Amino acid sequence: MPTLFERIMDGEIPSDQVYEDEICVVFRDVAPQAPTHVLVVPRTPIQSLADGLNAALAGHLLVVANKVAQQEGLSDGYRVVINCGADGGQSVDHLHVHVLGGRALGWPPG
Repeated sequence: MPTLFERIMDGEIPSDQVYEDEICVVFRDVAPQAPTHVLVVPRTPIQSLADGLNAALAGHLLVVANKVAQQEGLSDGYRVVINCGADGGQSVDHLHVHVLGGRALGWPPG
């Protein structure tokens, strides 16, 4: 069964897409936790960070996260988060990178 993110990438579910390339898609989170909250989602359906993410893909996702942060005007800073597993707060079983910004972000995050 396709994940929510696969259904978004296939166009079954609409999204506010802000970037795409042959490796990943970036769209706005439907439940934003900051004024800017986008998700960088690899096209390859990897369940989580614990499931075989390779260095090339990890690097690409982070480079895209930075590119989109700049595109979104987050010049005062931003946070990049990857939740892993239920205890880590992962709610969709498809690896994704959160990029949050647009306000000061507190610590600890959760």
